[in-house]
Amino acid sequence: MHRLASVLIVCALSVPVVSGGELAGVTMVDQVTVGDTTLELNGMGLRKKLWVEVYVAGLYLESPTSNAAEIVSSTGPKRVVMHFLTNRATKKKMDAAWFEGFEGNSPDAYGKLEERVKKFAGFFGDMKDGDVVEIDLTPEVGTSVSVNGKSVGIIEGDDFATALLKVWLGDHPPTQDLKAGLLGS
Repeated sequence: MHRLASVLIVCALSVPVVSGGELAGVTMVDQVTVGDTTLELNGMGLRKKLWVEVYVAGLYLESPTSNAAEIVSSTGPKRVVMHFLTNRATKKKMDAAWFEGFEGNSPDAYGKLEERVKKFAGFFGDMKDGDVVEIDLTPEVGTSVSVNGKSVGIIEGDDFATALLKVWLGDHPPTQDLKAGLLGS
């Protein structure tokens, strides 16, 4: 019996474990690398507008935490991944969401950020079901955006990266459920 238990333990330990988060049919890996830094999946949230599931977002950090203010003020690299779940995320709706998010969560800084917010919004067209956006926020480098694996541009300034994080983690996120999910709550 002791030998059987040992064999079962060895077999259980040798089974590969698929890890990561899963939400609304979207799976994200536990770790990603930005530059030379390994980041951990902090949390995943679902962006819904009325009854439409728009996207699943994942937030990657060096040191996972559920403290929004700590995340926004931290100086290390971060990644936000957005997996779109609908064909209803038109360019017009995306632009409106970005402008509302930046202005609503960084009203005092918005005047200084406005031209960069316009440039950032220009990186997005009509988003389709299955589109994936990766946004890397790298201090002193900028905020780089890739859509479906293709780099579409970089926005300079750590102040922009901070304001972008506030779009999801500030006082007026798209939804409280999305914010809570990204915080791992």
